[in-house]
Amino acid sequence: MRTTATPPKSRTPFARPSGAGVLLGVLAVLSAVLLALVAAEWSPLLAYDREVADVLHAKAVNDPGFVHLNRVLTDWVWDPWAMRAMLALITGWLLWRGDRLLAGWVVVTAVVGTLLQQGLKAAVGRERPRWQDPVDSAHYAAFPSGHAMTAVVAFGLLLWLLRRFGATAPVWRAAVAVAAVSVVGVGLTRLYLGVHWFSDVLGGCLFGAALVALSAILYARCGSGRGRRGSRV
Repeated sequence: MRTTATPPKSRTPFARPSGAGVLLGVLAVLSAVLLALVAAEWSPLLAYDREVADVLHAKAVNDPGFVHLNRVLTDWVWDPWAMRAMLALITGWLLWRGDRLLAGWVVVTAVVGTLLQQGLKAAVGRERPRWQDPVDSAHYAAFPSGHAMTAVVAFGLLLWLLRRFGATAPVWRAAVAVAAVSVVGVGLTRLYLGVHWFSDVLGGCLFGAALVALSAILYARCGSGRGRRGSRV
């Protein structure tokens, strides 16, 4: 009796992570490493933070006009409440067009960002720079920078939504330019005014970007039917 050989079972290949997944992994690792270094008070990082702070503060105390400009920018243009107002307008537009799920997703992401930011501040408890002749003041712990993290979350969500809705090339380029200037600008103002260390600003950017990447991936996978089938992350 002739037997037919059973073909070997094919092995199921491991799914390759998407570009967004790789980005999230890189951001998560960098955020965790920076958090560990700050919490451990790693000497080279503290020395670099102090060097940057001293150089910028020396410039600030000799230029009150530029200090005033930076205070206007940080208190009105790139203030966390201004960023939240922008997200509120975006949420209102999404609700107007009937996309309640996506509107809720934006709100939840922003709220999680605020909670994460405050939780990290409480957990690390890092002191802000102290000066004999301060040019500005700020409250709460230093790490991570709330201004930087809120700006990255707000503009990150804006860029994600523009990608989802297929923004034209000119609109996309303009939005990227505004986002880049705002994120860099908010970080520089906080450093120039002497209320944050460099690693505070970097941490705010990393944690904010990681949160937006995670939010986009989760929405694409389970947020809606469109997200489950080939929608853009």
